[in-house]
Amino acid sequence: MTGAGARRFTAFPALLLTALLWSSPADSRQAAAVRQPVADARSISIDDFDLSGGRVAAMIRRYAEDAGSLDRFYPTTLSPLRRDRFRSFYRTWLGVLDSVPFPGLSLEEKVDAVLFRNTLGHELAQLVIDSARFDEMSPVVPFARGLITLVDNRRLLVPVDPEEAAGALNDVKKTVEITMAKFDSLVTAAGGRGAGRTPAVKKTVANRAFLAIGEIRQLMKRWFAYYDGYDPDFSWWAEAPYGALDSALERYGNFVREKLVGIGAGDNTTIIGDPIGREALMTELKYEMIPYMPEELIAIAKKEMAWCENEMLKASREMGFGDDWKKALEKVKTDHVEPGKQPELIAELAREAVEFIGQRDLLTIPALAKETWRMEMLSPEQQQVSPFFLGGEVIRVSYPTDGMSHEQKMMSMRGNNIHFARATVHHELIPGHHLQGFMSSRYRPYRWHFGTPFWTEGWALYWELFLWDMDFSRSPGDRVGMLFWRMHRSARIIFSLSFHLEKMTPQECIDYLVDRVGHERDNATAEVRRSFKGDYGPLYQCAYLLGGLQIRALHRDLVDTGKMSNREFHDTILRNNSMPIEMVRAILTGDAVQPRHVPSWKFYGEVPPEGR
Repeated sequence: MTGAGARRFTAFPALLLTALLWSSPADSRQAAAVRQPVADARSISIDDFDLSGGRVAAMIRRYAEDAGSLDRFYPTTLSPLRRDRFRSFYRTWLGVLDSVPFPGLSLEEKVDAVLFRNTLGHELAQLVIDSARFDEMSPVVPFARGLITLVDNRRLLVPVDPEEAAGALNDVKKTVEITMAKFDSLVTAAGGRGAGRTPAVKKTVANRAFLAIGEIRQLMKRWFAYYDGYDPDFSWWAEAPYGALDSALERYGNFVREKLVGIGAGDNTTIIGDPIGREALMTELKYEMIPYMPEELIAIAKKEMAWCENEMLKASREMGFGDDWKKALEKVKTDHVEPGKQPELIAELAREAVEFIGQRDLLTIPALAKETWRMEMLSPEQQQVSPFFLGGEVIRVSYPTDGMSHEQKMMSMRGNNIHFARATVHHELIPGHHLQGFMSSRYRPYRWHFGTPFWTEGWALYWELFLWDMDFSRSPGDRVGMLFWRMHRSARIIFSLSFHLEKMTPQECIDYLVDRVGHERDNATAEVRRSFKGDYGPLYQCAYLLGGLQIRALHRDLVDTGKMSNREFHDTILRNNSMPIEMVRAILTGDAVQPRHVPSWKFYGEVPPEGR
């Protein structure tokens, strides 16, 4: 854009500097001259960007780099200053995006613009949710905001007054002790039960506060180390108060974990999680462009589960177990390779999947992608969270080690049997995550910023559905293996959404996987721990089957009707990189895209909400 069309926006309007704790007025004036919480005092213009690949793609690349700079400078999501800074940042970029004339863009650029606006809107909504969650736990950690401001001020290069800092640290220590005494009284008044029954705080909120205390201790450790020894006056004044504060935080953290959360010392297995509630789920669904309510998605999952159970009965009868499909499942679990032979099995199953796809011309598989995937084994500790395969360029394999108990060895072998493996190796490698990552790094890589599990996991799961339709199974046992995973993905939707709606506890989720899907209990526990430990978004476990169903619906509309070949369909999806599947649909169909897109594609048809 040049001339009159080149609108300029003031980037990153200045924020008021937070209270400069523990500094004198002179220090504050000096600090203001050293560093303000403003990343770029210039204006942002489209002329500033590398325009290769299009204007919107250039904006997204620049935005991603700028966001990374801010994220590294304000590293803790507990910081209100970080939230204020990013709020300004996102609003600025919305203004920049508004400067681009949407009607003149190509379809690809219109999709990029919609994805960019969707991301910015979601990030702004997430800041509101994060702030509310911080406020919700603030009564348990009333000292958090002051300590985090201290950490932020260090990054802003605000000089510290050692004597005032020592006094402030001592005051915070007293606040920690007073807070612990208050909650101890509440626990006592509740009959000493604690464990989340204290009227003043929910167990999940207490657990969130416990995690925050641990993070604050680490932040303060780095804060103290920054000055200690480099400023002799600081060390003289602050060493003892800092040590006393850290000890108080450690004691209080243990108290919160044991008395308010209900997890005893040395317990590393209990699962708590942190349900986000229906309103936050709706925010996530809007971002993923899913026009269904959570209750409707649960209804879809239950319908898929019923289909799986019916197919299980068919396979069970063929195997001679009549209508007791769980006996057929037990038989399948005993069909595993002996210790040490699992890598050979994985290699053979990977080769078989590539040959099956190549013989049917289903998609393009670059020779280098076939050559360069690797294999590693998961440690016993890693298997506590990931009891099955993890994939990508490296497939990480779960299988027993000699140090496991006999029961653990048997559960691992049963849970990673030949038929289960045959249904998932292609999910992790080719045509699944390895090929997906290989292509995404080479085609429109800037779209990784819009990464969504509905595309990432949905693509890999789609191939499980598609290969079922292509009669990939060789036997009823293979079908049982494929159906087990499909039931597992249906169950993930049910238990994860129900958990975040606060309708199921982690233990009920484990029991559901054991009773309805047929999981080994240790594997079910690891699956639930993985789902709720905080490493994955609230819709991640839903995305496997729902994303797969979305892509399969597109395949039926475009390939089954003869509008596209299998190869064209699959290659186009991979070469357009990650995005909500509704935008994949726009690219494949060429449908018109509006700048403020509202999701409307009911890929599963109308579904009565669960419970109606």
